[in-house]
Amino acid sequence: MFGYDEAQIAWFGMTFGVAAFIGYMFFIIWQLSRESKAGRMGTFVLFLVLGFGMIGFIAKGVIKWMIGGD
Repeated sequence: MFGYDEAQIAWFGMTFGVAAFIGYMFFIIWQLSRESKAGRMGTFVLFLVLGFGMIGFIAKGVIKWMIGGD
């Protein structure tokens, strides 16, 4: 597709696509906390609980980078 092979498209999707999706998910959590008038503690809990999976995905990439994997 446009001169790119499957590995290049997959790399682009896994780096920029997932990063954009994670950013959008954080926006959704922030919007949810703002509309529900959660306050500081409620916002913290929402980000902690709902963002935990995304933080794990980011941590996996960082750990993989630190070990030296591709």
